[in-house]
Amino acid sequence: MEDKNIDIVVKKLNDAKQPQSEFVNLMNNFNDPYLVLIACILSLRTNDKTTYPATLRMLKLGKTPEDFAKCDIKKLEEAIYPVGFYANKAKQIIQLSKEIVELGKVPETIEELIKFNGVGRKTANLVVAKGFNKPAICVDVHVHRIFNRMGYVKTKTPEETEFALRAKLPKKYWIDINTLIVTHGQNVCKPQKPKCNECPIKEYCDKLI
Repeated sequence: MEDKNIDIVVKKLNDAKQPQSEFVNLMNNFNDPYLVLIACILSLRTNDKTTYPATLRMLKLGKTPEDFAKCDIKKLEEAIYPVGFYANKAKQIIQLSKEIVELGKVPETIEELIKFNGVGRKTANLVVAKGFNKPAICVDVHVHRIFNRMGYVKTKTPEETEFALRAKLPKKYWIDINTLIVTHGQNVCKPQKPKCNECPIKEYCDKLI
């Protein structure tokens, strides 16, 4: 894929209006960085169909750091089960909630966010982008796979992809690129047996050129 075509690719993906998962919709409707943070933690290594109802159950227990700092760990475990590593995630959410209460707010930078135990660059970028509406590029498996498949970047890890995209993807796309690419990945550009014949950007993809 030629770099100059990125504007066309983004427009075509937006125009395609592919259906979003319930979890992606939920995340897009959060305007609280704390909720983005704890929901993203639940989603790690867990599919959206499992994460979505687990997130709704978790939110019945509370919606603020103060709520979860004093939450009973067994109740939280029961609420978020069966997300992957649910016991570890319950412990992590309670601990980081206590730390956020002490800090007084959710940090606004990637460098500060990754200081929390278990918070990596993917989660930190999503919090900055969706929670604070600041330019940041959240690179998950979909973003890493699809941008490499298209030929826009040539990288080996999601972190390499993040920095490659920071260097070349126009900043106006940073906040929303994760939602756009994840939706495309879930509907069309799947890991196995991608639906290339249905792809709205196939003429720009190195896989088919």
